[in-house]
Amino acid sequence: MLHHVAILLHCLLLVMGQYDICKSWVTTDNGPMWEFYACQPKAMAMKDFATVRVEPSGITCGDPPERFCTHENPYLCSDECDASNPDLAHPPKLMFDKEDEGLATYWQSVTWSRYPKPLLANITLSWNKTIELTDDVVLTFEYGRPTKMILEKSLDNGRTWHPYQYYADECNEAFGMPARKVRELSTTNVNRVICTEEYSRWVGSKKEKDVRFEVKDRFAIFAGPELRNMDNLYTRLESAKGLKDFFTVTDLRMRLLKPALGGTYVQRENLYKYFYAISNIEVTGRCKCNLHANQCIFKEGSLQCECEHNTTGQDCGRCKKNFRSKSWRAGSYLPRPNGSPNVCAAPNFGTKETPKPVTNRPIIVLTTSISKTTISTTYATESSWVPTAPLITTQQPERTSSSGVASLEDNVTPAKIDVDPEVLPETSRGIEVKPESDVRISIETFPDCECYGHSNRCSFIDFLNLVTCISCKHNTRGQHCQYCRLGYFRNSSAELDDENVCVDCNCNRVGSLANRCNETGYCECKDAGVTGPKCDDCLPGYYWRQGCLPNVCDDELLICQNGGTCYENQRCLCPPGTKGILCEQTKCEGEDTECDSVSRTYLSLSVFLASVVSLHMQQLLDL
Repeated sequence: MLHHVAILLHCLLLVMGQYDICKSWVTTDNGPMWEFYACQPKAMAMKDFATVRVEPSGITCGDPPERFCTHENPYLCSDECDASNPDLAHPPKLMFDKEDEGLATYWQSVTWSRYPKPLLANITLSWNKTIELTDDVVLTFEYGRPTKMILEKSLDNGRTWHPYQYYADECNEAFGMPARKVRELSTTNVNRVICTEEYSRWVGSKKEKDVRFEVKDRFAIFAGPELRNMDNLYTRLESAKGLKDFFTVTDLRMRLLKPALGGTYVQRENLYKYFYAISNIEVTGRCKCNLHANQCIFKEGSLQCECEHNTTGQDCGRCKKNFRSKSWRAGSYLPRPNGSPNVCAAPNFGTKETPKPVTNRPIIVLTTSISKTTISTTYATESSWVPTAPLITTQQPERTSSSGVASLEDNVTPAKIDVDPEVLPETSRGIEVKPESDVRISIETFPDCECYGHSNRCSFIDFLNLVTCISCKHNTRGQHCQYCRLGYFRNSSAELDDENVCVDCNCNRVGSLANRCNETGYCECKDAGVTGPKCDDCLPGYYWRQGCLPNVCDDELLICQNGGTCYENQRCLCPPGTKGILCEQTKCEGEDTECDSVSRTYLSLSVFLASVVSLHMQQLLDL
């Protein structure tokens, strides 16, 4: 009876939770044993664990103190921001505090007193941990939402950035993109980066404060309006290319490009009412543990998964030592409802017969040290131990010295065994072993290697207790040829045993630091302003010319004056009589007509005097 109750309770827990159980002790025909399931931590408020950075320095108001006015009362500018006074200060931490009794506390930027220079601010949230978004990202603005901003994400702790969503009151004018809504997307383009006008236009209402990145609306494309069909969502997260990565971040960055204007043009006579003010940022998500953990704790300054399934690492991204018989794999949501845990397992090499004593046979003896890349070996004679499997050595005639150890002279040379640093256990990396320690390493070849078809040779390194593939092909590397070489990235649409699993990064040589990219194929761009997966495009405000250069002119902030026209953002085409970068200068003092008249008079007089002098000189020569 108790056995049936336990089974019923176990099934009930599985139905109630969404991958919240990693393992369960069950009774089978072969006796009690652990049954493993794909599992993940619960969603939580990620802002509590974020590190915030506001740039550039000096963008936060109050140092020095300054006054400001609001759109609600733009002509009574009696409010003040003063960093030295706690009651008047607006530091970044107020974006994350709890507001008491409805009193809003907020971070605030300096005012736009330096117009027409752009008022730019970056707010970056970093977790030093990969997280998966599970709900909308919500930014609450006091005193008006920005007219133009960009939400960006990073998957590599801020080394590279990619646009997540654009926001503007006029998308075509601001970013050259048509305005779209998330609700207009379909199952085939749910991870498209769009520009939306829903959160930027001035409405004049204090209730319209939020700017959203709509995660749930994208989920609803698969799971329905009320997210009831979660099975379909989890299935799509596993099967749709790049979908799971789309909701995965290590950092978020809000690039504030233009403050709220109050529904009008910039009023230059009153610039103290233009600024940014954020009272709250909500980011809900879960730690990414690759479906190998259901707990995530804050430890040593960062979030860390409590790994199960014999995995380890901050994201449970590798197998524990002695559990590396197969290459590491992330858990899978499929098949429903429990998924595939893909547990790391210990190697099973079977039993070995005790070798008989044999003399004058070459063995591998560690006589130098173990580095991160190479194990050096020599020959020796031994009367008590001989490996039974073939040795990977340099077969040369040996010359035995009087001490019984072969001399490394003439024809006898040491063998070099290259080992990928990633296959070495953490406890073995960088450790020096002295010659007198008498440590021996046996390296045995196996005919059936798990190298995903990229190599047909592998070896068991007894000293390190692991099997590693040798000479990986198809631009792969690693213990099981499961990683890509530098300059290549994993083709997510190809299986690991596909010859084309590793794709050339193909980074733009001018725009990128090197031909290296992250796991999604995005290159690391060299200069500010450069963007795009291959670093071959420019951010708004820049133009491409063997790299990205800041715009000299545009149709919004850097406007050509005196009737000049902007040519490809590179220069102003000035009308006659004007000069300067923005055609802001006249070629001479006064009106253009007077300048032209004076110029023509001066030219006529010069020609007349020259002709008189020439005629006079000719008469002197005739005399």
